[in-house]
Order: sequence, then C-alpha cells, then structure tokens
Amino acid sequence: MLAQKLAVVTGAARGLGLSVARDLAAAGCVVLMVGRNAEAIEAAARQLRESGHQALPHVADVTDASAVAALAARLRREFGRVDILVNNAGVFPEKKDFTALETASVFVVDPEMVAATHASNALAPLRLIQAIVPLMRENAWGRIVNVSSSMGQLAEMGGFWPGYRMSKAALNALTRLTAAELKDSPIKVNSVCPGWCRTEMGGKDATRSADEGAMGIVWAALLPDDGPSGGFFQDGKPIDW
Repeated sequence: MLAQKLAVVTGAARGLGLSVARDLAAAGCVVLMVGRNAEAIEAAARQLRESGHQALPHVADVTDASAVAALAARLRREFGRVDILVNNAGVFPEKKDFTALETASVFVVDPEMVAATHASNALAPLRLIQAIVPLMRENAWGRIVNVSSSMGQLAEMGGFWPGYRMSKAALNALTRLTAAELKDSPIKVNSVCPGWCRTEMGGKDATRSADEGAMGIVWAALLPDDGPSGGFFQDGKPIDW
C-alpha cells in the first residue's frame, strides 16, 4: 500500500527532518524534502538517493506564502498528489540557558520574536495544510503530522520560553481544528512530540537521538486506515494536551 506514496517533509536538510525523510523513503515513499538552504537540502536529498531511496529536494521558506504556493503548484504539476505531509520545520530562537532563566521570561520576551516564532511554528503549517489538503482530498487519502513538543502541553505548562511554548500550543490547536474539519474524510491529522533530541535545536545534551525521535513521527505518517486522528502522541502513545 505504501509503495510510491508521496511524502512532503519540511525542515528535511538535517536532524529530525532528515531522519524522517530517510525512514519514509525506506518504507517505500517518494519523499520531497523541503528546506530553506539550497545547498543543504540538495545534499540531504543526494545522500538519500545514494542510499537507494527516492528523494527530491525542494527549496522553500515555508513562512513565505508565495513559496508555499509554488510548492503546491509543483506538487500538482509533477505528481498530482500528496499522501503525507510532515510539518517538521520550526524554530526555537529563545536562549536555552538554564542558569539564567530570567532571560527567557514571559515578562521580558520580545513580542516581535514571539510573533516570528509563531509564524514559523504555527502559521507555516497552516499554510501548508491549506495548500496540500486539496490534493489529499482528490486522492481520498492523507496523513498530516504536526511535529510538536511537550513544551506546548497546557496540562504540563511551566514558565519561561513563551515564544516556543505558545507556538507549539497553537500548533496543537491547529491539529485539533484540522482533524475536526476532516473527521468524515480518510485524511488523518495528529501532533507528535519526538522528545528532547540531539539536533541543532535540541543541543548535544538532549536525551534522545534524532533517529529515536523520528520513529514516532513516522508511525503517525504511516497510520493504517483505522488509526487515530486528532491526537497528541509520543512514541505512538497518547499524551496529554
């Protein structure tokens, strides 16, 4: 069933996105790898192709509405379908200094930085969903995975890092909204927390590898027809919103 399904993975040049792209390609998907830096995304796609996988690069800044429109136009023109969308691209621009948490306080954060984080982590996935779901509807099948974080959990919400926390809470709300509006369709939408991973964003002290974090994302991308939609998961198990 998975042979030749087309998967779009954003932020695929390195880290989690690269691991997810590799695993989806290994499962039989053609993967369109999206990244902002042409040299980096082309090198990442070449790496997968040299391993025998079907991977293509696409250069786009997903915070740019015109770039998302151009991506959707390419998808329709060249493939006529999208089966899987992994909204992985994201930013965490706030300082991660645990010894100086006051620098990441809600009382001192630059609201413009919060807005920019929201644009990347929540509004870009919204644009991609708006652009790609029509193709999924036409082919009557789809899986959307929004790569979120436990830092966006309202049930466990702590202080500090408001830009990142608020953006991931908004992304989770987008998951719920989208799943509700697609409840009578064969398209499934879920949020996934990959855990704290050793990536450029997570840092070298993180407890999990990118490959370990990718596993739960790939699980949600390859859900069977009787799988869940509108949930928040880590390692294939539900977690609190």
